[in-house]
Amino acid sequence: MFWPAVRTLLESRHQKAPTILITNDPRGSAKQLIERYARRMTIEQRLAEAIRSFHLDALASAVPLNVDLDVVLSVLAGAVCASLRRRLPGYATATPDTLQRRFLSTGGVILNHGDSIVVRLNRRTYSPVLRSADLPEAAVPWWGGRRLRFEFA
Repeated sequence: MFWPAVRTLLESRHQKAPTILITNDPRGSAKQLIERYARRMTIEQRLAEAIRSFHLDALASAVPLNVDLDVVLSVLAGAVCASLRRRLPGYATATPDTLQRRFLSTGGVILNHGDSIVVRLNRRTYSPVLRSADLPEAAVPWWGGRRLRFEFA
């Protein structure tokens, strides 16, 4: 059976060549097609970031358990980076490697105060951004409900 294809040509001042979008859904509007393409492009960009930042193309071994663990840890790291990116003013579109370089590689100390754990981060160039971030104090269930909070030196 032959499925009809609809071709849409997008031209932009910011691109040298036009973008061609092809779909087999002739009922959709150009606006719907462009929105669907934008969502897919965002997913592809996030996958490319994960491959570059978390080395998804270099998993630990061929043993399925290790590969599963690598993928789970990579997905978890991606989710943590996405959450951090949303909380940092001006960094909503930052890539994981940028977050790593500017924030996650910050040194500090971890203090155990019995009912709470305090992560005291050292002063860095980007400390003002971290200070203005919405980093909530959180209860950690696997620590017996102890609270985790961040401080800045």
